[in-house]
Amino acid sequence: MKKFLRYLGLGLLSTFLTATPGLGAERISFYYPPFGEFYLSVDSLETFAKEGKIDEDFSFYANRATPQQLAQLRDLLQQRFNVTPTLVSQVTYSPIGEEVVQQLGKLLLTESRKNGFYAIRASLILAAADQKGLTVVNLLRKFPSNTIRVNFTEGLRIVDDLSQLIKKKDEVFASLQKKASAEAANSTTDFSKQPDLRSPGKFHWQKKSLELNDISRSRRLPVDIYLPEAGSQSQGQAPYPLVVISHGVASDRSTFVYLAEHLASYGFAVAVLEHPGSNAERFQLYFAGLAGPPDAAEFINRPLDIKYLLNELQLLDKSDPTLQGKLNFQQIGAIGQSLGGYTVLTLAGAKINFNQLRQDCKPNNSSFNLSLFLQCQATELPPRNYELKDDRIKAIMAINPIDSSILGQGGVSQIKIPVMLVAGSQDIFAPPVFEQIRPFTWLSDSNKYLALIENATHFSAIGEPTSQNDVLPVPSALLGPDRAAVYSYLNALSVAFLETHLLNRPEYRSYLQPSYATFISKQPLNLSILQSLSADQFNQIWNGPTAQSAKPSKPQPTPTPP
Repeated sequence: MKKFLRYLGLGLLSTFLTATPGLGAERISFYYPPFGEFYLSVDSLETFAKEGKIDEDFSFYANRATPQQLAQLRDLLQQRFNVTPTLVSQVTYSPIGEEVVQQLGKLLLTESRKNGFYAIRASLILAAADQKGLTVVNLLRKFPSNTIRVNFTEGLRIVDDLSQLIKKKDEVFASLQKKASAEAANSTTDFSKQPDLRSPGKFHWQKKSLELNDISRSRRLPVDIYLPEAGSQSQGQAPYPLVVISHGVASDRSTFVYLAEHLASYGFAVAVLEHPGSNAERFQLYFAGLAGPPDAAEFINRPLDIKYLLNELQLLDKSDPTLQGKLNFQQIGAIGQSLGGYTVLTLAGAKINFNQLRQDCKPNNSSFNLSLFLQCQATELPPRNYELKDDRIKAIMAINPIDSSILGQGGVSQIKIPVMLVAGSQDIFAPPVFEQIRPFTWLSDSNKYLALIENATHFSAIGEPTSQNDVLPVPSALLGPDRAAVYSYLNALSVAFLETHLLNRPEYRSYLQPSYATFISKQPLNLSILQSLSADQFNQIWNGPTAQSAKPSKPQPTPTPP
């Protein structure tokens, strides 16, 4: 998160750069009362970006930065973002894109001190269309104003609030890690003598691909089924317990191949489907201008996709010889990541909380919780009681889920089956305190687990992209450390969780203890597991040493930053 804060600061400076005669900013103005107005020429920034030279104009600012910060700024100014003008146009004209640019426009003002919304959008599209491409420097040159005025007071307020929030988040994570370590110290289990759940199981498996078509909703659902085969060394026979995996936004059924294969090797049949309204293919069409953006109905269609999948598999169980008698519909689990995490939470019984959405999604609210831009789209849905729960699903894992507003406490507390939530400390898209840690306290079933992965990001659980699903190239700074450790954690924890709570095998429960997380944890992606955390305990942690400087004193599930 600290790295993100640096990028935010550098990004504010660099959302201004390159020169087309007669069109484009020539200088950046910083108004900082009571000291007056300060200026920085775009030429100075461009010289620094191209040659690394610091002229007299830029030296006033450069002297106040460390060599490392200057090197990072130069890298950012030189970076070219490989996006087409069509893609930029589609994104910035979408509801979420417009909201993001509108918020940025409060900081980057036009020469007449108006919100820079239209100027920013135009300069983004023009820079992407230019032969030099969309660079942080070229963007300034396309800004349709001689001067870009930075709302410096507002910028400092935002940086200060964000700094306080990051500090509180770090304190919460450290406190929970300490709690988990204390609980782990009481364990006497020697995991070095136990089977290693990170290693593949003994089942062979085959993959079967289907394409289902829900005519009633015009939804074509590609599905891959990983089907175990009992061998001489394997334990257990068909029918096999069934696990469904739901991907996140702009992903597809290849995203969690590593997890599907691992579960299949332990005797689970795994069905990995694609959600056509928010998968990689839909975003490819959208960015090419051939389809509209994902809409609010996706919040309803995603859980209905899985309901339809289970219905169809029950029919195929009676008619398809390759599936007949292979699937146990009395033992079904579900795993989802990001928007897929929301999907499995609703299938487990969480209801859309329209009262919470109305409270959190008021116009002109600001937030450091980027997932609210997505969650607040649900306000476009007709407010009624959607029946999304599926009683066939007996246990769920939600990885980086989004839920604080669209489900809220009123929705999450209705879940009555075992749940494991997985959070990454450096997740800026589904911030862990808002979206996983505090919602963990809302879960009412005693069989609940919170897996915390230090230094993991929103993308740490996602499998290595293929050329087909690499729709949204993620900067390396947001990918975090090598993801192999996270894959191994999820492989082991999913087996332990599903064996324990789907198959009722108590011998696997020890793997869900904090001591097991300590045993398999690898720096810098340190793993912790908690089995309990009350709302009072959370509030005591939150209202710790920096409570007086945090704003407000308690985290609120609203767009107003705590």
